[in-house]
Amino acid sequence: MAIDNEVLRVIRARRSARIFAEGQVSPEQLDALLEAAVWAPSGSNSQSWLFTAIQNREVLEKLNDVVREGFERYVPEDDYPGKLGAKERAKQEGFNFCYHAPTLIIASNRPNYENAMADCALALENIFLAAQSMGLGSCYINQLYWLRRDEGVREYLSSLGIPREHVICSAAAVGPVDRDFPAPPRKDGTVNIIR
Repeated sequence: MAIDNEVLRVIRARRSARIFAEGQVSPEQLDALLEAAVWAPSGSNSQSWLFTAIQNREVLEKLNDVVREGFERYVPEDDYPGKLGAKERAKQEGFNFCYHAPTLIIASNRPNYENAMADCALALENIFLAAQSMGLGSCYINQLYWLRRDEGVREYLSSLGIPREHVICSAAAVGPVDRDFPAPPRKDGTVNIIR
């Protein structure tokens, strides 16, 4: 018989939300999301990350403009379809790199730290699971990582209080949802057990 508990149910129920309902993440919800982030494991317990939460709509719109400009200059270093697609979508009217989410939480970390991305990814997963447990939708956002070396993007992020020397790891788009998102099937052959 499979083990079933509240944590495992939240894990199975979490989806990437790319359509958000009207409304905002409440101050109490935001505090809980950020607390979940800082309780994630980190290499040697360094806790060297910084989580920058943006809920100001004008700031989010300006950041989206900066991201669109960054994609105009962006030359992907590989042929990952997500990067190529984002670069093309950024040219379209109505493009929004964080799907019009009312809250964006950017995870950054100190430079020259081997575990920067891993630590921030673990913290973001805590955010996603906490969001799911509160009935909020969330989505992992790669674009700021892809544009982490773009001077215009870095300048604007610096103006928001993210240290210029920090590695921009990724971000979480979070907000209310009013629909269920279907679960894509799990692929076979992704688990190997040696007993």
